[in-house]
Amino acid sequence: MAAADDATIGAHQIMVQHMSDDDQLISLLTRIEENQRMALEAQEKHLAIAQAQLERSNRTIQESIELQRSSVARQTQIIRFVLPIIGVLLALLGYLLFKYPVL
Repeated sequence: MAAADDATIGAHQIMVQHMSDDDQLISLLTRIEENQRMALEAQEKHLAIAQAQLERSNRTIQESIELQRSSVARQTQIIRFVLPIIGVLLALLGYLLFKYPVL
């Protein structure tokens, strides 16, 4: 009977060890799952931040393009106004140089 009791005790110890291993495995898998969930949350936060930065960047680019367009339009207006004046002044200078030679 002692041999049967020893076998039962040995089987019980193996079952306890097996249950302990299962518990450890479940605990480990639970921690892995929690870590993955936290990593996904962090990725979602980073994605939201990146999207916000992209939107700000796009707005800044659009503002820059609008400023460049208005600058080009102003330059065009100024050139259209100033170039004829410069041409007239150069023509007057040429006229004066021919009419009243310095040397």
